[in-house]
Amino acid sequence: MGKRRFHVATEEEIRAGRVTDVYFERTLAAIEARHADKKVVGEVRTRALPKGWPWGVLAGIEEVAHLLEGLDIRVWALPEGSIFWPGEPVLTIEGPYSLFARYETTFLGMLCQATGIATKAARCRLAAGERILLSFGARRMHPAIAPMIERAGYIGGCDGVSTLVAADVIGIPPTGTMPHALILILGDTLEAARAFDEVVPPEVKRIVLIDTLADEKFETLRVAEGMGDKLYGVRFDTPFSRRGSLRQLMEEVRWELDLRGYEHVKFFASGGLDEERILELNPVCDGYGVGTSLANAPTIDFAFDLVEIEGKPLAKRGKKSGAKFIARCPACGAREVIYWQRDPGRCACGHDREVLNRLLIDRGKIVGELPSATQVRSYVLEQLVGRTLVS
Repeated sequence: MGKRRFHVATEEEIRAGRVTDVYFERTLAAIEARHADKKVVGEVRTRALPKGWPWGVLAGIEEVAHLLEGLDIRVWALPEGSIFWPGEPVLTIEGPYSLFARYETTFLGMLCQATGIATKAARCRLAAGERILLSFGARRMHPAIAPMIERAGYIGGCDGVSTLVAADVIGIPPTGTMPHALILILGDTLEAARAFDEVVPPEVKRIVLIDTLADEKFETLRVAEGMGDKLYGVRFDTPFSRRGSLRQLMEEVRWELDLRGYEHVKFFASGGLDEERILELNPVCDGYGVGTSLANAPTIDFAFDLVEIEGKPLAKRGKKSGAKFIARCPACGAREVIYWQRDPGRCACGHDREVLNRLLIDRGKIVGELPSATQVRSYVLEQLVGRTLVS
C-alpha cells in the first residue's frame, strides 16, 4: 500500500475489519486452527460514567448498524439517543464468534466517543435551557471525524453545527458568525459587520464578533449604531488574558446597550465554555458556541464481554454471566436489568414493564429503525425534560 496523505482509515478499511486490534486476528487464527468456533452472546456496558455523571446519552448506533450489516448475526440495542445508566447493556450481539470478533475494536470506538460527545451536549443543553447552543468544536479534532463529532453534538441537544460537511450529513443548514480574520483584514469591526451583511443570505442572523481590536463595550455600541435593527446579536470571544469576569463584562455592555435603546441585541459567548460556565453566564447571555469541551468530551468507557457460550451463561471473573436486557416501567420509569430470556414482568407500581433493547439486525439485515439525526435529537430532548445535571 502506498504512503497515505491523510492518516485516516477509509470506509472500505473499516468495513473490512482492518481497524482492529491484532490480537483479534491471532485469536481467530487460533480458533480456526482448532475448529473451535462457537455461537456466543456478548454485550456492551459501562461500569461507570466520567466525572460522576449520573446518566449518558447513547450515540453511534447508526454507524454500528452499517458496520455489522450483512453478517449472519443478531444484534439488539437501545434506540440511538436513549438515556442510559451505568451497568445497563446498550448493545447485545448473538452469533458465531468468528463472524464479528474483528469488529469489536471498531464498534466500541464508534459507541464510546459519540456517546461521550452526545452526553456532554445534553448536559450543556440542560445548563443552557432555552438559550441557543451551537457546536463549534470541529477544529479541535481530526477533520476526518468532524461529521461524527457534530452529529453527536446535535443529537445531544445542540441547535446547530458549524461545518459544511456535518450539516450535510445531518440535513440542516450550517450555523456560524464571523472569524477574527475578517475584522483584521478589513481593519475595522463595523466595516467587517457591513461586509458580512452584504454577502450573507437574509435568513442568516447578523451576529458580530466584538472583541478583536478594541474594548467590547465601545465596539458593541459602534456596531449597534451602525447596523441598527439589522444587528441580531454580538459574540464575546474575549481572550482569557483580557477576560477578567466575562459575566461582569457582559453585564456592563448590556447596561450600555439598553440605556441607548438597543434591547433587541442579543449576547452570545464562546471560548472555554462547558456546562458550569454556561450556568454562570445564563443571567446575561442568550446563546453559546461550545467547542473544545464538546469535541473533546470524555469518552464513555464501554466494554464488550462474552456472557454466553453455546447457549450457556458464562462470563469472565468480575462480570455477571448471561445476556441481559433492560426492563422499564412506562408508568413510573423504574428500570431493572433482567436476564434476557425472562418476561419483563410487572413493576412494583402495578404496571406491566417493557423491554427497552430492540432488535437492530436479524441475520445480517437491519430491521430496527434508524431515525434521522433530527428525530433522534427530538427523542433526546423529550427525555431531558425534568432531568438535572446530577440526577
